[in-house]
Amino acid sequence: QIKWFTDAKVNITKNCIDRHLAKKGDKTAIIFEPNDPSEEAINITYNELHQKVCKMANVLREQGIKKGDRVCIYLPMIPELAVTILACARIGAIHSVVFAGFSASAVSARINDSECQMVITSDGGYRGNKTIDLKGIVDEALEKTPCVEKVLVVKRINTDITMKEGRDQWLQPLLEDALTNNVAEIMDAEDPLFILYTSGSTGKPKGMVHTTAGYMVYTAYTFKNIFKYEENDVYWCTADI
Repeated sequence: QIKWFTDAKVNITKNCIDRHLAKKGDKTAIIFEPNDPSEEAINITYNELHQKVCKMANVLREQGIKKGDRVCIYLPMIPELAVTILACARIGAIHSVVFAGFSASAVSARINDSECQMVITSDGGYRGNKTIDLKGIVDEALEKTPCVEKVLVVKRINTDITMKEGRDQWLQPLLEDALTNNVAEIMDAEDPLFILYTSGSTGKPKGMVHTTAGYMVYTAYTFKNIFKYEENDVYWCTADI
């Protein structure tokens, strides 16, 4: 097993958000270009992103999620997806993003393998001119997942969904009540950051664990040397998150 920079202390969200606030707080961090051309695009500044991530991190902590817990994220390509990933990283929870198009059996297999305590999803998502019933898929998946205790639901397409008493909650009211300041969890360089599953097309999906500092360094290295990023460039990715 390779170990790298063991005992170095870090939190990736302090690196990609907090350190930019003093000089670049009002600069755009994320541009959300929605599926529907008539829906307004959203520009989120570093200050706004910091506030959103802190609120979400506080919601996760209030819901009992702590360092080392696993959270499954099954969301469409909306700002809440990026915010949720960052919030998990901020409190040291390990996130597992599942592509919001996978079947219920694919979702349950990934949840059970990583023993997720929580799922974060939405009432649905848009893909082209179709809507996808994400909450319905999650409900079906959770019939076979004894480890999941709570489900947080983002309102996206305003459709009627089934909310299970004691398990499911709308996310927005929780965010509205959450504080905007959050102390980031101190992580070791070798602490797990997230689990990403292989597609499963060649057998049972395998969860690849990415550690905190190694991922951070390689991301920075890639941006500098492959994308040749310069100040005021906009990085656009066509792939699913």
